[in-house]
Amino acid sequence: MKWKGFLSVFVLMMTMLVVAACSNETGGSGTSDDSSSSGSGDIASFEPKEAIEIVAPAGAGGGWDTTARMAAQWFNETGIISQKIGVVNRPGGGGAVAWAENHKREGSPYHLFVASPPLLLVPLNGQSDFGHEDFTPLSNMIADYAAFAVAADAPWENLNELFEDMKADPSSITVIGASSPGSMDHIQFIKIAKAAGVDVTKVKYVSDQEGGALTALLNGSVDVFSTGVAETVEQVKAGNIKVLGITSEERLEGEVLEDFATAKEQGIDETFINWRGFFGPPGMDQAAIDYYEAKFKELSDSPEWDEVRAQYGWNELYMGADEYKEFLDNEKEVMQELLTELGIGN
Repeated sequence: MKWKGFLSVFVLMMTMLVVAACSNETGGSGTSDDSSSSGSGDIASFEPKEAIEIVAPAGAGGGWDTTARMAAQWFNETGIISQKIGVVNRPGGGGAVAWAENHKREGSPYHLFVASPPLLLVPLNGQSDFGHEDFTPLSNMIADYAAFAVAADAPWENLNELFEDMKADPSSITVIGASSPGSMDHIQFIKIAKAAGVDVTKVKYVSDQEGGALTALLNGSVDVFSTGVAETVEQVKAGNIKVLGITSEERLEGEVLEDFATAKEQGIDETFINWRGFFGPPGMDQAAIDYYEAKFKELSDSPEWDEVRAQYGWNELYMGADEYKEFLDNEKEVMQELLTELGIGN
């Protein structure tokens, strides 16, 4: 009887152990292995389930708009991103209106915007409450450059001739751009002029944000047009203007572009990069950041994007999220020094 009692107790204990093991495997406590795996999988990966919006913080036709629309088009046409992508123009405040709106989308993986140096300059000028630190850098996609143009019959044939006259009497020469004082068209000229020895605190800069800068140059109201390289090509072809210099490290490739001398080859040891890339709202999940970083890299490496760069005279300048943030932090310091010298901003 004692043996039978011991056997019964042993069988009961073994049965309880088996039941407990089965309970753990099936998640009887509400923390199943399947649930844990599913949860970690959601954290580790992201795939868009809704349409994606890319905002160009300006009107149609400019660099922000073109970059956003080309990216959206080729993401979809190549199948790199299959989800629908829409581009929205939201002008105002040199970008500040769009940035303020995007900031309200905290955490959203579906609201992106394209940006360039004004994202650094406009806040430094005190014209926006939001700077690059308030958003999520995803990837930089291209490098564009500045061009300094004059009327075809202007007396200067290169930057050195222009800057020699400006050294003698800086305020006698008027420079025009489409951005506000202290923003990109102004600062790109100031950076090169300073390297050439001009007293940049005396440079006369006027802003025309209504699209009349080229007209003012052609009718003689101003002397120099500080703009983007791509904006000069057709007017150079037509014989209306000439480009005295551009701000790239080396000459660009392409019809007309290859004729534009750099500031560096004219003995002015300085460049200005109009970097252009994409950002998301603050607080984006790391999985979404990783997703967009990989997709932008795939687009940047594609033959289709190579053709886009060639079409607009852009150079390759891809940066992933972490590298992009470090680059922006450094660029902000450089821009702050220039603005401080000019007595502009904070």
